Amino acid sequence: MNRIGTQGANYQTHRGLPELAGICRMTDAIHPGLSVDECVRRLKRFHYAFRRLHETFVAHLTAEPVYELKSAFSLHAHLCAEHAAALRKRVGEMREPPLGLDVVPHPGLALFFDEILRAPTTEERVAAIYEKAVPALIEALQQHAADTNKLADHPSVRVCRFALLELDDLRAFGQRATACLLDENARKQFAPWLALLDRNLARAGGLDGTQEFSEQPAEQKYSTRDFVFDRVPRRDERFQDSFNMGVNAEAFLYDPKFPAEPKVLMMFYKRLREIDVPEMMASIITETKGKPWEYYRELTRQLWDEARHAMMGEVGFVSLGVDWTKIPINFTWSRGLNTQLTPLERHAVLYFIEQGLMPKTGKRFEWETALASQNPLAGLFQDYDWADEVLHAAIGRNTYVKEMGDAKKAIEYGDACWSKVLVDWNAWREEGFTQHRNWWPEIYAEACRAAGIEPDPAVLAYDTSYEKTRADLKTVSG
Repeated sequence: MNRIGTQGANYQTHRGLPELAGICRMTDAIHPGLSVDECVRRLKRFHYAFRRLHETFVAHLTAEPVYELKSAFSLHAHLCAEHAAALRKRVGEMREPPLGLDVVPHPGLALFFDEILRAPTTEERVAAIYEKAVPALIEALQQHAADTNKLADHPSVRVCRFALLELDDLRAFGQRATACLLDENARKQFAPWLALLDRNLARAGGLDGTQEFSEQPAEQKYSTRDFVFDRVPRRDERFQDSFNMGVNAEAFLYDPKFPAEPKVLMMFYKRLREIDVPEMMASIITETKGKPWEYYRELTRQLWDEARHAMMGEVGFVSLGVDWTKIPINFTWSRGLNTQLTPLERHAVLYFIEQGLMPKTGKRFEWETALASQNPLAGLFQDYDWADEVLHAAIGRNTYVKEMGDAKKAIEYGDACWSKVLVDWNAWREEGFTQHRNWWPEIYAEACRAAGIEPDPAVLAYDTSYEKTRADLKTVSG
C-alpha cells in the first residue's frame, strides 16, 4: 500500500492549473515530512534564537558609540521581536498549552548566545552576530522549510519564509559591516573565540538540534561573568559637545514671527536628536523583566521608529547640504533618565512627553510648518513622524498606562518623574563638559550658502542664550 515516491509525477489538474493552490507540487506534498512534535521542537529553537538576538541588540544599543550600528541594532532588534512573536503564535496553534517558550532548549545553545551577549568589544560582537548566529539561523530555517510538508505545515513554512527574507537583509548588512570593522589582524585575534562559538553550537546539535550532538564539554571565555547593562549613552567622535543645550529648538520653532523655511532646520535637528530615545528605551526593555512578549515587541517597535526618525533628520541635513556633525547633538535627556530614574519612571516620562505632542501645538503644528516651508522632504518626514507618534501614544496606553491602571494617574506620575531629573547646567559648564555654545548662526548660514540665498538677519540673530534655554527645561524632542 505504501507507494510514496512513485505517485504524483503524472498528476493532472483541470487544464493544467497549478495544483495545491500553488504551494508546492503534488510530488512534494506526498512526502510526509515532519510531525507536529518535531515541528514544534524546531520552532521553539528558532524562537529562542530570535529572542536572544533581540536581547543582545537592545542590551548593547545604549552604550554602542557608532551611530550606524546604534541605528542598525534598533532595526534588527525590531525585526527579531516581530519574528519571535510570529513563532510564538505558531507554536500556540499546534496543541502546545502551556507553550514552554521560556525554557532553554539546550545548554550549548544558551552558552552560544551568552558568549555573544557578553563579548567585550563591538568588533567581536558584530562578527559573532552576523557571521555566526544569523547564518546558523538562516540555515536552520531553510532546512525546516525543506524538511516539513509544505501543505500540512504551510503556516510554519510561511513564518519561516518571512523570517528568511529579513534575515537575509541582516546577513547582507553584516557582511558590509564586518568588512569595514575587521581587518586581517582582528580576524586572527578573534578566530579562536569564533571557533569556540562553533563548538558550543555543535554541542547543541546545531541551532535546530538536527545535527549530531557533540559530546565535548562546554567552553566559556566571556560568559564566566554576569552581563551588566551599561545605562550611559555613548556616541562616536562625530558627535561633538554632547552636553550642549545652548539652542532651544522649540522656542524658535514655535515663535510666530519667524518664517517656515528656516524652521525646517530646527525640525531636522529635532529629528536627529531623537537618537537619544532608543538609547533610553533600550534601558526600559533590558531592565524590565517578566512582561508578556507583546510588551517587548511593542516597545521595540517604538524604539526602531525613534531611530528611524533620527535618520530622517540625518537625511534632511544632507538634502540641504549641511554637515550635521557640526551640530552638537546632545544626549543629556537619555543620560539623565537612564542614570537618575528607574525603568518604570523612564517609561512614565516617555508617556508624559508623548501626550504633550498630541494637541494641535504638537506634531500637527510641525507638519503644517513643514508644508508651509515648501520643502517636500520635510513635509513627508513630518507626516510620517506624526503618524508614528499617534501609534506610540497607543503603545504607551497598552503598556505603561495599563500597568498604572489609570490614565490621569499615569500622566501625573510622568510629570512628577520628569521633575526629578537633575539638569546640571552650571556643573557641566564649570567642569568643562560644554560652554552651551550657540551653534545656530553658523548652521543657518551654511544652509543659506548651500541654497544660494542670503541669511535673514533676524533669524541669524535668534537668541539661543543659555539663560533663555534654561527657562524651558521641560521642552524636549518629540
